[in-house]
Amino acid sequence: MKELLTRALSGLLFAAILIGSLQFKYACIALFFLFGLVCLAEFNKLIHQKNIASYIIFIVLFVSVAFWEYLFSSSDSLSDISQILLVVCVFVNLLLVRDLFSKKSLPTLLSNHFINTTFYVSSGFVFLLLIALNFENYSAQIIMYIFILIWINDTFAYIIGKNFGKQKLFESISPKKTVEGFLGGVFFAALASYVIANYTNIMLFTNWLIISVIVSVFGTLGDLVESKYKRQAAVKDSGTIMPGHGGLLDRLDSAIFAAPFIYLFLRILNYVS
Repeated sequence: MKELLTRALSGLLFAAILIGSLQFKYACIALFFLFGLVCLAEFNKLIHQKNIASYIIFIVLFVSVAFWEYLFSSSDSLSDISQILLVVCVFVNLLLVRDLFSKKSLPTLLSNHFINTTFYVSSGFVFLLLIALNFENYSAQIIMYIFILIWINDTFAYIIGKNFGKQKLFESISPKKTVEGFLGGVFFAALASYVIANYTNIMLFTNWLIISVIVSVFGTLGDLVESKYKRQAAVKDSGTIMPGHGGLLDRLDSAIFAAPFIYLFLRILNYVS
């Protein structure tokens, strides 16, 4: 009971800080920057990387995107740069998904360390920021509701999986995940997308529904990718910063993995609208 209470209070505090910070552009930038550094530190620990190059890359990438128009007097080229980063990031993430289905380890060679820290972790936070910036029109609502969809998917996947789950989803990587839990998460995230669409004027229901599916599918894959890294490192959690939950990366693995795919959909939507 005490552990459950600790977990609940820790989760509520995390949600309150995140949702509160999202209401203000520069608070959001600062929070994502801080979260990125913490998650990068936890990930570096998982892959036994101790040099500072990955932090420098993250800082340069993140600060450049956050303050592009001030640093370069124009935001026009940011769209082109973000598209290039998007292509590489999606490609790397898909390779990580491919490796889930193989018995070999995920890339941990020195030559691959920077690929994973740059395009898996660091770029995930860059795309979360780009989603919030909403093509130069900062929108707290879009990124906030995306996080709510992630939380709803995770919560109901856990509840349904625990009570009704029989068929394992990826037993070799995450023994507790079930097919029933995954489908339950997809269903309730889709249901939440209907509520969001009907109580906001941000996007049509169809668009929110597609985002809920992206969140459910790629969020789950992101959780599995991080679980495989933890299994390789022989640890249960990526850190201890959140009592009852583990590390910050454990809470944000779904979001940073799904972010490039959500941003890709929003770019397509912005292009055709």
